[in-house]
Amino acid sequence: MTKPYRLSRRQALRIGAAATALPLVHIRSAGAAGKVSIGFWDHWVPGGNDVMQKQVDTWAAQNKVEAHVDFITSTGNKLQLTGVAEAQAKTGHDALAFFNWDVYNVADALEPMDDVMQRLIAKNGAVDANAEYLAKAKGHWVAVPSSSGTQTKPPCARISWFKQHGLDVQAMYPVSKEHNALQDAWTWDAFAKYAEAAAKDGMTFALGMGGGGNTDATDTHGALFKAFGATLIDDKGNIQLKSDAVRQVLEFAQRLTKAYPADAVSYDDASNNRALISGKSALIFNPPSAWAVAKRDAPQVAADCWTFPAPAGPKGRFVPTLDYFWGVYGFSTNKTAAKELIEYLMQPEQVEPRCVATSGYDLPPYAGLLDFKVWEEVEPPKGTVYNYPNRPWHNQQPSLTAAEASQDIAVQIYNRAIHNQMMARIREGQTIPQVIAWAQDELEGFAR
Repeated sequence: MTKPYRLSRRQALRIGAAATALPLVHIRSAGAAGKVSIGFWDHWVPGGNDVMQKQVDTWAAQNKVEAHVDFITSTGNKLQLTGVAEAQAKTGHDALAFFNWDVYNVADALEPMDDVMQRLIAKNGAVDANAEYLAKAKGHWVAVPSSSGTQTKPPCARISWFKQHGLDVQAMYPVSKEHNALQDAWTWDAFAKYAEAAAKDGMTFALGMGGGGNTDATDTHGALFKAFGATLIDDKGNIQLKSDAVRQVLEFAQRLTKAYPADAVSYDDASNNRALISGKSALIFNPPSAWAVAKRDAPQVAADCWTFPAPAGPKGRFVPTLDYFWGVYGFSTNKTAAKELIEYLMQPEQVEPRCVATSGYDLPPYAGLLDFKVWEEVEPPKGTVYNYPNRPWHNQQPSLTAAEASQDIAVQIYNRAIHNQMMARIREGQTIPQVIAWAQDELEGFAR
């Protein structure tokens, strides 16, 4: 039986509507052995889809398989809705892209991928711990961690604005394997100081507090909470909201959220991109898609951008991460072809050209695939995304929001954007006890 998709009530209603109204493409008979269909994430970076299509076409020609590709946007949860609807209807694509907790939501509908993963790990190296946590169910790989879409979400800042305020971000995080004193001073307290200055300058840091559709903010705030050691609920189901760490991060939020954009509570994942590209923001947390679009549409902004690690808190430095996966449905009529295509696409000779085509946006979640030159060579300015991958000398840890809880609870915390909502309530003037009481009620509901 397929696990329910745990979202807010409003989103649950949308999914219910989608299951009946969303056209389920590729409804095929069991005789379609020479065909395979796969739904990919519709890439944010211009040109990102083109190289993927060419690679699929090459594989299809070599293997004499008729392959059909759909690129499905994540805007408005369409990719998520498609996955849930197809899993429930047991018809649709042979394989589909999923991100973060979506693998858990449809795990019972997915084909085991242990054989594929054994070969990929042997060739590409160990898988990032967050990706492995999300891609496994009941001890088995049920999805393949993909480079396409996998990302960190570190700060991307305007070089010139920070220099005006006394910080050379290029000197802080240069194109080299080094650690320096400027990095040690890059803390959340320093971040708040610059955020306040940006607000006064009309160059607000574009940080949102939107609902389930604002994953950029969910991932950023999850990393913020981790930097303070603030856990909402542990893996045994014990609610930890009344801890000193939670109070400390909420006290910090009382200061920080005053510098957020006026419309922060209505943000979606495109809002911060638009703010940067328009030249009205001095900093966002994002993979390089916003920079890549600025390179096309606002080159003067792109040439003034530098990406570097997240600020550090009392418990360390944590960078927001978001992982993408490819899974094969158990109802697929061509599982063999679907699995072979996915394995082909995760070979280094296919992964690297996709990374290049997306200006380094795509991060392979395998230890042996992080030495491509693309992150060093991308420009303008040259090296602008060199520090985008999580490097050992950054002294930061990847953050998966809510992962300290068991998956059945964590997926609800994430999709309901509890961290965002706590920040928004602080911004609205609620007291810390009021915010904690609200979150307590939410978490108790998830645990029932």
